[in-house]
Amino acid sequence: MEHALQHLRRVDPALAPWIEQIGPFALQLQPHGFATLAYAIISQQISLAAARAIRDRLVVALGDLTPTAILMAEEETLRATGLSAQKSAYLRDLAARIASGQLELERFPTLDDETIITQLTAVKGIGRWTAEIYLMFALGRLDVLPAADLGLRDAARLVHGLPRLPSPRELLALGACWRPYRSVACWYLWQARRLIRQS
Repeated sequence: MEHALQHLRRVDPALAPWIEQIGPFALQLQPHGFATLAYAIISQQISLAAARAIRDRLVVALGDLTPTAILMAEEETLRATGLSAQKSAYLRDLAARIASGQLELERFPTLDDETIITQLTAVKGIGRWTAEIYLMFALGRLDVLPAADLGLRDAARLVHGLPRLPSPRELLALGACWRPYRSVACWYLWQARRLIRQS
């Protein structure tokens, strides 16, 4: 990780002082597996508090959050937890793909990033952003840049003093120099944005 930080300080002078101020890289990983992917679907377009409440109600209703539990659950049970009909369908699609062996999560640690993104985005309700966030926060991949992330684009604007929000394509171009540690740079940008917003 020290090599990664040295690289980022060298290639991005605007990010370097933030790395010093924020300190050690401390991205907290989530467990790799169905429950984390399910939570990613649940949390789309709602607040974190609402997403946690729905997840907690699902665990109470079903026990462990597993593909089998989702597939066996009555639709009324899922809807009673606060899930929309659309998200219920997304969870069932994810669960069915895993149960059938179509999606082999246990193989993910051995696959490259783009292969994982292709497999995940075949699931209803999982787009590229969700797949990229999963790569970063569940699989600990170090060279991911979720360029569509609005918070990340805003962080790049603030840290680099840009006159406007960069487009996803512009953010990819800006972050090309961070390779092969783009995930690390993203984490520092998110932290820098939080600090700037608090000041």
